[in-house]
Amino acid sequence: MEFVSGNPAVVRSIKQRVLLNAWLRALRKARTLPSLADFRADGLADEVPDLMRLSVEGDGEKARFRITQEGSRLALIHGGAHIDPIRRAPRYLDDAIGPERYARDLPCYLECLVRRRPTYSVSHELDGRGREISFERLLLPFGASGGVEQIIGSCKSISIEGRYRLNSLMGLDACSASNRPLHAVIDRELAPRAERDHVLTVLEPS
Repeated sequence: MEFVSGNPAVVRSIKQRVLLNAWLRALRKARTLPSLADFRADGLADEVPDLMRLSVEGDGEKARFRITQEGSRLALIHGGAHIDPIRRAPRYLDDAIGPERYARDLPCYLECLVRRRPTYSVSHELDGRGREISFERLLLPFGASGGVEQIIGSCKSISIEGRYRLNSLMGLDACSASNRPLHAVIDRELAPRAERDHVLTVLEPS
């Protein structure tokens, strides 16, 4: 899977843009990777059902992603709504969505892990009634020691065909005929304009 290099403007969802901006503010404090302690995204209490938090176990392609917190809508999408919330997390992502789906989604998580930058992807899925759904995923990396230790994921789904079924959309029995028209690593224009202008001024010859 090939990732394009993008700036924050690539993110379509307003709520996901708010999350990304909060990550960027935390990044300016850390300079390498922000820690969860510095991550503040105000006014997003209604986003909790669409969020999940994962801890990273291992490095590189052998890393596994353990779900430590999973929103109710994500549990529905992953096919885990029937699981008792107490037992729903922690569980491994590959167990939650199955090997076939995991193989398609894994590059997004590995790119976030290796590049230590947010990744954003848009895929087209089909619900149980054949309606096409646009599924947008934003992954934000965190770590206190320079490496990615945790990831916060935000997933949004929308359909121009009206109401659709979320149940198991990305789960074990999900339709395999999906495609990703966009997958990007957000690694451009991460500094605020004022900071970039200051750097340009300093570098200009006197």
